[in-house]
Amino acid sequence: MRTSSTSSRLLAATALVAALGLTLSACGGGDDDNGSSGSKGKSSSGGTLTYWASNQGTSLDNDKQVLTPELAKFTQQTGIKVKLEVIPWSDLLNRILAAATSGQGPDVLNIGNTWSASLQATGALLPFDDATFAKIGGKDKFAPASIAAAGAAGKDPAAVPLYSMAYGLYYNKKMFADAGIANPPKTWDELVADGKKLTTGGHYGLAVEGGNGSENIHHAFVLAKQRGSDWFDASGKATFDTPNNVAAVKQYVDFIAKDKIAAKGNAEYAQNQTITDFATGKAAMMMWQSAATSIKSHGMNPDQYGVVPVPTQQAGATGDAGVTSMVAGINLAVFKNSKNIDGALKFVNFMTSDAEQKTLNSTYGSLPPVKAAQSDPAFQTPDLKTLASVLGSSAAPLPQVPNEAQFETLVGTAVKDLFADAAAGKDVTTDSVKAALSKAQQQMPAS
Repeated sequence: MRTSSTSSRLLAATALVAALGLTLSACGGGDDDNGSSGSKGKSSSGGTLTYWASNQGTSLDNDKQVLTPELAKFTQQTGIKVKLEVIPWSDLLNRILAAATSGQGPDVLNIGNTWSASLQATGALLPFDDATFAKIGGKDKFAPASIAAAGAAGKDPAAVPLYSMAYGLYYNKKMFADAGIANPPKTWDELVADGKKLTTGGHYGLAVEGGNGSENIHHAFVLAKQRGSDWFDASGKATFDTPNNVAAVKQYVDFIAKDKIAAKGNAEYAQNQTITDFATGKAAMMMWQSAATSIKSHGMNPDQYGVVPVPTQQAGATGDAGVTSMVAGINLAVFKNSKNIDGALKFVNFMTSDAEQKTLNSTYGSLPPVKAAQSDPAFQTPDLKTLASVLGSSAAPLPQVPNEAQFETLVGTAVKDLFADAAAGKDVTTDSVKAALSKAQQQMPAS
């Protein structure tokens, strides 16, 4: 999912799920042609759908500018009008869950793919079984990696992929050349060594988004995976404070605490300031999801930077040790209680058509999860080819368990607090990291 300051709201939102007993009702219901809610028995060849889109562009207004003409095409093709609302990431999950209690919700909505299993557990989303997939062109049209982040294993997906992303290591070519560094790092030891050479004169080797819980989770997940560690056991029980998870979090926080290759101020970054620092030359490296569009908005040209896979513990690592990214992206879901399921599925089919996948993903700088669209020239730039390779060969989905959202909140906040300690000059030790993760684990609800 595209990161923003979402994690601070996840715990309250998922607590609502628990309060609702994991069964949400009266979730859907598009508007009729006059805009009134709760219309019944609408024909799939008319009526109005309500669509909640996530903020993918540079602003909410930018998303409206991008999506409005595309939705007009859908209306022209089907006669179904679409009432669009673009919702900030900071509000989206709370809005989804509040819709369940009010009985007024959208027909179709974007969700961060890491929420798939948590929202699936509520029962609010339409399962994509074989018959449902057949109505949108079949399950096989999607890349397997993206489907793996659409719900719990062994269950029909709760959503389908819309935009795919992966993490890469972005590096400033000139800053590397000026520091006498010939090639970007392949291992974490090399990254730290390069970072120290690049940290000089008010510039830093690396920028991190230490105040953003979602970013913290994504990197802690990868660093733990590289050590063969997971955050939940096979039964879905939290295992946060294992030695390998502790080591993973400490390694990440040490970029500020011990290695000092990231600025102390990065501990407060939570609104994509990392991209600004990288694009303006304040930092020589960053680990980010599909960032070309955002970098360009700051005036940095594609030939000024390179993108390679995020480092591993050992060069040439494979399997779990070679995981360099979580499977990032945005999924498209349908509320099960929509009054216009047929129309909603027509909309999902439209949004995941080859043509729309090319248009939307090229605009947003993301990758199309629909396989037929991936060969389009728009996605053959050096950075996107690298990220596509990562997504297809070295990315793993975050835990697809019902309590994933609480995991993001509790562990993401724990890492944020450890970054704050590092910025304040406090020692971040193995013991202090373990204590923080143990506390987070104790706060998790039963699986």
